[in-house]
Amino acid sequence: MSASPATDQTAWSTTCFDVSIAHNVAHLKLNRPGELNSMIPAFWRELPEIVRDLDDNARARCIVISSSGKHFCSGMDLAVFGGGQPTSGVRSGERGRSAANLRRVVRDMQKTFDCLDEARMPVIAAIQGGCVGGAVDMTSACDIRYCTADAFFVIQEINIGMTADVGTFPRLCHLIPQGWVREMAYTGRRLDARTALRIGLVNEVFEDHEAVVNHALLTAREIAAKTPLSVHGSKVMINYARDHSLADGLDYIATWQAGMYNPETDMKEALSARLEKREPRFEDLLPVRKPMS
Repeated sequence: MSASPATDQTAWSTTCFDVSIAHNVAHLKLNRPGELNSMIPAFWRELPEIVRDLDDNARARCIVISSSGKHFCSGMDLAVFGGGQPTSGVRSGERGRSAANLRRVVRDMQKTFDCLDEARMPVIAAIQGGCVGGAVDMTSACDIRYCTADAFFVIQEINIGMTADVGTFPRLCHLIPQGWVREMAYTGRRLDARTALRIGLVNEVFEDHEAVVNHALLTAREIAAKTPLSVHGSKVMINYARDHSLADGLDYIATWQAGMYNPETDMKEALSARLEKREPRFEDLLPVRKPMS
């Protein structure tokens, strides 16, 4: 089935994902456990299609990414380097021109995970077992990470003779101390769940796969109960603060509030619900109207 379903569907599957929507939470589950959920060529197309459909059409207020089987994801499948897309054929022709093509391919692959960072709603990763290579890139682009006690993280690229290039270093250096990034990058060692918790890569560690997924979904539902405009604004501001100076961040939040703050809607509803001892009811974000759509 297409990765961009009709808007009345709440569950569907693609080559690499099972997708469901409930309680304003979209749950994306990697569905190829027999192949360790490796990132085959279809993965690089489907993930941004699914996330942008959810985001553009305001079909959910939070996203959870989980997996199936013993391991979360073994990273990029060898088919991506061989006969499959997207990297096949880029090394043919004159050296400079083929290198320029390869750079374009890498940038396109990086944009696969940019969709998680750019989505208007938070993205939570629930990780079990191995989170290897490209899976580190993907989970680093998520807002929140939880994992099981048997989880481990590996910057695998050094072990196969290359430098990680799809987002590992730009994102990890904002999440954990550089010394840990460098040790993982240079040695290719496994980072265990206990250490990942201690250095802040994950927020919490759970006993097993079921527990970590349940907690991720519970947290997502808690987020989804808040006003989505304020959650969206918080994500924009956190990302902006990450990428800019303190002065720039303060200036931008002031500008954002000048345009987005409206006490007559969400704040009024939040206060009324508290006084009336009921759950607040907030409107969804509006779908994004794209030119020529």
